[in-house]
Amino acid sequence: MNQDFLPISPQDLQERGISQLDFVYVIGDAYVDHPSFGHAIISRVLEAHGYQVGIISQPDWKDPASVTVLGRPRLGFLVSAGNMDSCVNHYSVSRKRRSSDAYTPGGVMGKRPDHASAVYGNLIRRAYRDIPIILGGIEASLRRMAHYDYWTDRFKRSVLLDSQADLISYGMGERSIVEIADALASGISIRDVTFIPGTMYRTKDISGLYEPVILPSYEAMKADKALYAKSFAIQNENTDSCTGKPLAEEYPGGVYVVQNPPQPPLSTEEMDAVYALPYARTYHPSYEKLGGVPAISEIKFSLISNRGCFGGCSFCALTFHQGRTVQTRSHESILEEAGLLIKDPEFKGYIHDVGGPTANFRHPSCQKQLTLGVCKNRQCLFPSPCKNLYVDHSDYLELLRKLRALPGVKKVFVRSGIRFDYLLADRDDEFFRELVEHHISGQLKVAPEHISDPVLRCMGKPENAVYNRFVEKYKKLNRDMGKNQFLVPYLMSSHPGSTLKEAVELAEYLRDLGYMPEQVQDFYPTPSTLSTVMYYTGLDPRNMKPVYVCRNPHEKAMQRALIQYRNPKNYDLVREALILAGRGDLIGFGKKCLIRPKKGEQVKDKEKTSAQRPVKHKTIRNVHKKKGNKV
Repeated sequence: MNQDFLPISPQDLQERGISQLDFVYVIGDAYVDHPSFGHAIISRVLEAHGYQVGIISQPDWKDPASVTVLGRPRLGFLVSAGNMDSCVNHYSVSRKRRSSDAYTPGGVMGKRPDHASAVYGNLIRRAYRDIPIILGGIEASLRRMAHYDYWTDRFKRSVLLDSQADLISYGMGERSIVEIADALASGISIRDVTFIPGTMYRTKDISGLYEPVILPSYEAMKADKALYAKSFAIQNENTDSCTGKPLAEEYPGGVYVVQNPPQPPLSTEEMDAVYALPYARTYHPSYEKLGGVPAISEIKFSLISNRGCFGGCSFCALTFHQGRTVQTRSHESILEEAGLLIKDPEFKGYIHDVGGPTANFRHPSCQKQLTLGVCKNRQCLFPSPCKNLYVDHSDYLELLRKLRALPGVKKVFVRSGIRFDYLLADRDDEFFRELVEHHISGQLKVAPEHISDPVLRCMGKPENAVYNRFVEKYKKLNRDMGKNQFLVPYLMSSHPGSTLKEAVELAEYLRDLGYMPEQVQDFYPTPSTLSTVMYYTGLDPRNMKPVYVCRNPHEKAMQRALIQYRNPKNYDLVREALILAGRGDLIGFGKKCLIRPKKGEQVKDKEKTSAQRPVKHKTIRNVHKKKGNKV
């Protein structure tokens, strides 16, 4: 028996004298009892409130008996697809099956279904017709309303309907899951649990809602993509607990999916309590013979210091899941957890990360947020920092200093994302200086994502000049300290707004930088992001203006190849892209050229040729049609 873990088998129940669990938690990941895993937090929070929870990890989704092994729970089933959307877990952006799954014992692929939340919900419903089913986790949270599904290329219903579940606990569910449990334990029917913030339910009667916002219906959005873009903009404006309204989305048959306003952010004391729960801090020992769970290596010696992000990147779903209000743990809580890391026999003296979604956010972006909520129509950093932005790294700096001073700690790294525009907005360079001096392992990873300002505007990122100022300051600090540390920029190809013209500009930037990335992130449309809505609708939900979208696989391959133009395998794609973009001047032997001409090909380096005239995207699409590619 493993008393440090929650029960996973009938034998565990018998040895603990448990005749019936309150909740059975069905998860798509391996069971890892560590606070970096959502299922660990939710199950431990329920346990702390007196509820008994058992775990069924990666059941056989073709066999209803696989969800009955722990018996019928007294209050209901909890369901999570895992720490990632199951389709993101399974497929690359080209929709090719990935070869391994870091969240499965031994890294084995195929132990969970696609769209796992819906599949598990239906599996439970086949086994228990009348049992309450509550969905949670990132997949359910980001598919809670009608959404575009990239992997099936379909506009799908709310996962609440497709799963046959009763409720969704969306976002970070520590508060809502306890309120749901308390309601069910008091004898309230699951059909009447409609009043809890941070949850969603289905109903045919919305007359009792207070000041609801009625979104366009599913059928209307399915017929008109512009309505979906407008609906998403409304949803985006209602992600704050202070200002959010109830949202109602209608489906055929007069059924509404209703989203209650979000839960308020956790206080520091509440965050501390969550991370102080008695986690085993590793995977279940039954996985040892299978090779363990690979994902633990990434987080075992890292510390989470915050959640939430006011960065507002268009391709990120954090606004919909964790919210824009930053929540932090106290120094004491983090230092206490660091003490546990130091005691681990495998600890070598290196804390791999101290951060969260954005490492250098350790407080709300402004004081107004705490009482009035975040602004509905104004980002904190985009297109430029708000005049009310509170910029201060002193608390984070003090925390890092305390961690560095702990006995047994050799080095404390910062590997979570650093928001460089926020860093530059700080008039005090002390944090930046100590970051360079103490917290980088030879190279700092940052995410400019692109260098073309039109593309950056679509991404919700600062203009390229801001990144260039950051680069110069970083280099100067390294020179002053006699260090030779590098910057590794994350770059993205094919994001909405990027044509071949902008892709070539990015290649020229890399040429001048003398750098070719080893890896390139092609834009990946995942549920509930502004960028995915742009990809699907061709419209920017923020202003409803048309946006160029690269959907053709061949053009996407060209944009990606341009970033790695030095790779000989990409030669043909790069050459084709340069000709289509009217940049034949970059094919030649000059210093500014990206590639050399083919053998025997005549090149005029200094003269403009017809190949240099800009080609409209209509021409590019026609070329694809001639090649037989789907546009």
